[in-house]
Amino acid sequence: MNFRFSAFIIVSFFMILLPFQGCGQKKQDAGKVSADSLIDRDQNVWNRSIPGSFSSQTKSRFDSLEIRDFIRQYPKFSKFEESIMTFYSHRNMAFAWFDAEGLIEHADNLTDRIRNLKSEGVNKELPYFQSLDSLIYSSDSDQFSHFQKIKLELILTAQYFAFAESVWGGIDAKFLKEIDWNLPRKKVSFEEYLDSILESPPGNFKEVKAPVNRQHDLLKNFLNQYRVQAAKGHWLEIKAGSKSFELGDSSEVIKQVKLRLFELGDLKDSKTDQIFDLDLQNAVKQFQTRHGLKDDGVIGKGTISELNVPYEQRIKQLLVNMERSRWIPVSVSTDYLVVNIPEFRLHVYSADQLVWSCNVVVGKAIHKTVIFSGDLKYIAFSPYWNVPQSIVKNELLKDMRRDKNYLQKHNMEITGYRDGLPEIRQKPGPSNSLGLVKFLFPNSYNIYLHDTPSKSLFNESARAFSHGCIRISEPFKLAQFLLRNDPSWDDTSINAAMNAGVERIISLKEKTPVFIVYFTAFVDKDGLINFRKDIYDRDERLADMIMNFQP
Repeated sequence: MNFRFSAFIIVSFFMILLPFQGCGQKKQDAGKVSADSLIDRDQNVWNRSIPGSFSSQTKSRFDSLEIRDFIRQYPKFSKFEESIMTFYSHRNMAFAWFDAEGLIEHADNLTDRIRNLKSEGVNKELPYFQSLDSLIYSSDSDQFSHFQKIKLELILTAQYFAFAESVWGGIDAKFLKEIDWNLPRKKVSFEEYLDSILESPPGNFKEVKAPVNRQHDLLKNFLNQYRVQAAKGHWLEIKAGSKSFELGDSSEVIKQVKLRLFELGDLKDSKTDQIFDLDLQNAVKQFQTRHGLKDDGVIGKGTISELNVPYEQRIKQLLVNMERSRWIPVSVSTDYLVVNIPEFRLHVYSADQLVWSCNVVVGKAIHKTVIFSGDLKYIAFSPYWNVPQSIVKNELLKDMRRDKNYLQKHNMEITGYRDGLPEIRQKPGPSNSLGLVKFLFPNSYNIYLHDTPSKSLFNESARAFSHGCIRISEPFKLAQFLLRNDPSWDDTSINAAMNAGVERIISLKEKTPVFIVYFTAFVDKDGLINFRKDIYDRDERLADMIMNFQP
C-alpha cells in the first residue's frame, strides 16, 4: 500500500469515524438558544470535519526502532510495516493518537468501528483486536506506562490499515482472476486533495466520503435493514401453487404477500386483508421491477419465487456485492458506459451522472460475457460480421451440409480458409447478425456492443442469448450520444450511415471507457434495492472466498 493511498485513507477514515452528535437532546424553546446548544452545534461541525492531521502535538515522540519491535510482537501486521513506517516518518515519529491530555477521542471511535465490523459487511475479526481493546481499557490507569502508550499508538495505526484494507480495499487482487473478474482494481492518488485538507481549517470539510464507490454504502444501509428483518425470525414460505392472483382477487395468499411486501418496504400500508387492491398492485409492480421481472402487477409463479427468497440469502447477496463494490472506481469524471450482466442493462453516464439506460442481451451461460473494461474507440456503421471460427465449426458447417444454398440465403460469403475451415463473413444489411452498427473497444476477448435484427429478445425478462457479445436495444441513441460533440455527425448522417449497406468505420475523437460488470444486488437511481439472479453462478464462489458466512 503506497503512502499516498495510505495517507488518504487515514484522513478520510477520521471523517467517517467522528459520530454525529445531538441524538436524544431535549427540544429547545422556539427562538431560544442556550450555551449548551451552541456547544452541541459546534461539536456537530467538528465531528463532520477533519481536526487537522490527527493529534496536532509534535513534542511527544518515539524511536523508529519501536515499530520493528512492534511488528515482531504482532507479526500479522507485517504487511503494513512499510506503510506504518512511512506514516510516522512524515510525522517525525510524533504520536498521532495522543495529545497532551492523553488518548484522543478518535481512538475510541476507531475501536467502535472495528468492534462493529460486521455492520461494514466484513464477517471476520481484525488481528489482535483483543489486545487493542485491553490497551484502550488500561489507558486511563495511572499505571499505564510509556511502553504501553507506544504499543497502543502503533496497534491503533496498524488496526487502521487493517480496517482500510478489509472495508475499503477488499480481498487481495490476486484472487480476482480466480473468479473471472478482469476489471483492473481501483487506483487512488489523492496527494493534492490530501494536502488541501491538511492545510485548511477543520470547518471547511463537513462531509467527505470514504474511498469506495457509492454503491458500497448504499448496499450497507440495506444490509442492516435485512439483518433486522432476519432477526425477527418469522419468515414463512408463501405457498401459492400454480395459481396467479391479480386485481380484485381474494385469497389467504394475498394476505401473506401483503405482509411480505410491507416488510420489504414496497407496500406502505400495514393493513393485511385478503383483497387484491390497487395499492397492492402498485407494490407488486415495484417489487417486480426491483427483481428484474415483468412489471405486470400480477402475482404469478416468478413473483412468488422471488418473494420466497429467505432474508439470509439476500444478506449473503448484499455482502457479496458490497465486496465487488470495493474493487471498482470511486468515481469517473468522463463519459462512460456500464453493462451490468445480471441486470441485462446498459447504463450511459456523463461525469458520474446517469444519462439513460437500455436493455441488452448478454452471453448464454455456456458463452459467458466476460467481466472486464476497455475504451470504446470505433463505430462501425453497416458492419460486416466476421463469423468466429468456433461458430463456423460448431454451427455453420452443419447448416451448410444440410442446405448448399445456406450462405447465399443468409447473405454470407467465404473469404478464405484457415486451419482447414472456411473463413465466413456476413455482408452488411438489415439481416446482418450485428444489425446496422457495432461499437468497438478493442480487447482480447473479441467482445463488442452491437445492434441486432432480433428485436423481440429485448422484451424477455431474462436476456442471456448471445455467444458472448452484447446486443443493445437502442444503438441509434448510443451513436447519437457518442457523436454528440462532433459537428460532422447529426441524426440524418448517422441514420444514413447505418443504412448505407456499405461498411464504414469511424474513429471517435475521444475514447469512452466501458465497464462490463457483474452485480446481482445494487441500488438504483430511485434509491431502491434491486436483486437479480446469479445467471453465471458467481456469487457462491465469491462468498466462499471472502468469508465463512454468518448472517
